[in-house]
Amino acid sequence: MNVFIILFGKVFSVFSKRFNLGEGSTWPGHIALKLNPNFIEDIVNKSKTKIILVAGTNGKTTTARLITSVIRENNKTYLQNKAGANLINGLASTLITGASANGTLNKNYLIFESDENALSEIAKKTNPDYIIILDLFRDQLDRYGELNTVADKWKKGFGRLNNKTRLILNADDPLVSSLAKNIKAKILYFGLDEKGASTPKHGADSIYCPNCGNKLNYKRVFFSHLGEWECPKCGLKRPKINLSDLSNNPLPGTYNKYNGLAASLFALEEGFSKKTIENSFKNFTPAFGRQEKLSYKGKSVQIFLSKNPTSFNESLQTIKELGGKNLLIVLNDRIPDGLDVSWIWDINFEDILTKEFNLAVSGDRVYDMAIRLKYAGFFTHTEEVLKKAIDKMAETLEKDETLFILPNYSAMLEARKLITGKKLL
Repeated sequence: MNVFIILFGKVFSVFSKRFNLGEGSTWPGHIALKLNPNFIEDIVNKSKTKIILVAGTNGKTTTARLITSVIRENNKTYLQNKAGANLINGLASTLITGASANGTLNKNYLIFESDENALSEIAKKTNPDYIIILDLFRDQLDRYGELNTVADKWKKGFGRLNNKTRLILNADDPLVSSLAKNIKAKILYFGLDEKGASTPKHGADSIYCPNCGNKLNYKRVFFSHLGEWECPKCGLKRPKINLSDLSNNPLPGTYNKYNGLAASLFALEEGFSKKTIENSFKNFTPAFGRQEKLSYKGKSVQIFLSKNPTSFNESLQTIKELGGKNLLIVLNDRIPDGLDVSWIWDINFEDILTKEFNLAVSGDRVYDMAIRLKYAGFFTHTEEVLKKAIDKMAETLEKDETLFILPNYSAMLEARKLITGKKLL
């Protein structure tokens, strides 16, 4: 049965790519699991491939790409869900792509970036060698629920882990660091050691103790609720950090420092040298939509996926530090984005943007975003049709200027297709 599933899935994927219908990254897996519910376990148990799961609200794709960069630099082979299909059917599709006809993986590593809701089930099916948890921010509340709901689900799932697994956690995130409690896996922590603010800013998500519920005290805040924290009531505090410094950060922005630290900590634990880590980061190129640089009609375009208040704030701050002035914000409310867009009122436009910015908005909820920016005191150009919005903004650019596009997820896929002429999913 698995032989047929693998051959059929490979043919389906080739057909899909050939006719520009997408990457074939979900349907082969969906069909495989219908035919054999144990398909994933069958492939994993027959293979010697090390499995790395990457999860968190922000930074999964960039961290996974950093890890693959290090693996290549060390002349190892890998398999990855590159197209972002991060549910169970995406995992099955990834295995189909990489499996031989006899149902085994002949790769050193499988890197899989997992959806928050799917992580516990994926971990159960794969018994991974590594789980990397980057952060937890409020995102798609109509789908995921509040942060403690996600964290509680992960804790239950991680309770089944054995000492084979290494759990790499962000020490600066109180909820994430609390996942280490009462589990058998080996725990490693990454975090920052630099100057920060004294108190969390507006919109910070997780500022209460995950142990007793008391409000946390912060010695330093790096962004949102990430920082050096301590509970004045029960004494819980940020755990001791195994890695806090990078000699070379491949992408701008404080949030990308965490991605680099997570990937580096994995690499060091695997025994890769600091030199090969540094070399891989020097040659790093961002993943689709994650500070990806493109050209459109001879003009420079850079896409910053921004899908929740925290990622939006960090994107805006990074663009400001880069000297960017031309912004196109694209807001959709489709299934991959979450149907509730009220989160846009937690974006800190007022403190980050200035009147010098040239702003345009588009997408399914173009007028919701336009109203939000009007209340923030900014004039925006509104255009319902995304292609027209991109064209109009590109036409206004000077030769040395860049158009920065800030879309949420489905809007990013749409914008990227319009710019490159290729469908990604």
